[in-house]
Amino acid sequence: MTTTEAGPDDPEAATRQTVRGKGRSKGRGSVRSGQVAALRPGYQAELADGTDRFFEPRRTDCPWCGSLRLRHRLRTTDLLQHKPGVFVLDECQDCAHVFQNPRLTGPGLEFYYRDFYDGLGEQRLGGVFGTRTAAYRDRARSVLPFAAAPGRWLDVGTGHGHFCESARELFPGTSFDGLDLSEGAELAERHGRLRRGFRGSFPELAPQLAGQYDVLSMFHYLEHSTEPARELAAARQALRPGGLLLIDVPDPQCRSARLLGRWWLPWLQPQHLHLMPVANLRRRLGELGFTVVLEQHGEPHDPVDLLAACWLLLDAFAPREDAPWLPGEPPGRLRRALRGALFVAGAPVLLLATLLDRLIARFAGRAGLSNAYRLLARRD
Repeated sequence: MTTTEAGPDDPEAATRQTVRGKGRSKGRGSVRSGQVAALRPGYQAELADGTDRFFEPRRTDCPWCGSLRLRHRLRTTDLLQHKPGVFVLDECQDCAHVFQNPRLTGPGLEFYYRDFYDGLGEQRLGGVFGTRTAAYRDRARSVLPFAAAPGRWLDVGTGHGHFCESARELFPGTSFDGLDLSEGAELAERHGRLRRGFRGSFPELAPQLAGQYDVLSMFHYLEHSTEPARELAAARQALRPGGLLLIDVPDPQCRSARLLGRWWLPWLQPQHLHLMPVANLRRRLGELGFTVVLEQHGEPHDPVDLLAACWLLLDAFAPREDAPWLPGEPPGRLRRALRGALFVAGAPVLLLATLLDRLIARFAGRAGLSNAYRLLARRD
């Protein structure tokens, strides 16, 4: 699994970049067509036996609290890449934890992440990485009242390290390290965005990082992890006593999630495996020896819910773009023209949705419409 700073970390940026990608140049389109053709035989061979092997057996208990009282919250498909498969989110009726059930296996995660942030997807998302400086600074600014000059900061799920590059403007004396499963952390170190870039699993690397950090951040990272409790325990191990843990995650209890249903972008199936209500995360942090010193809802809200829902609806009804995992022949000129015409016709709706998103953002936190929440906790 690859955790980067576009897509799950930046849903608005990723969605806007995807929309802009519809107008790419002919030359760029022909390059993509060649890549799709080269990848098609491998994908089709991989899918010849179906997708059942990509899923674990369905579990009958809640992975957060162990309750047996589960109910289906959502059933959906891959609305972004349109890779085959049906994904179910269950909700615990006791603690309200939402989780993918059945969950993807390791090969399943590899299959569905492939060509989303790298390969074919990198063409569309690659330009996003350095464009979110204001959001990155806002995240870092939430630490200032509690640690004006931390010595060392570890950003887990750092991607290409752009958050750390922006945060350094507020904390010029802080040494920023980053950790990621992808090679992005190593690339960020070579480009000078990180003092040190670690590549690998955080729970496995945590023992060698024990007690080294004053601040540790996880931005839209926990929802991608197979075992969030292990990640939180690793964070406690890597922090010094009195160190701060900063977490941003989607809020499955926000009103937008219920109003928009499967078209709410932060469900992000099949990538998001766990979505934790804020009360659950606060309680777990307390059990691990943390004290929550800050809870925010309006500030981490990303004003993209309506735009993303409208775009996903248009995309669902439009003829498919060419992709190596889709069956049949590549789309011809007529299908491509119909797809373009549909998005042109839908442009006023997308513009209106964008304006409404910005209007809602002014009171999203107070109205329970914020699509994310932020917790800052101190290790006791």
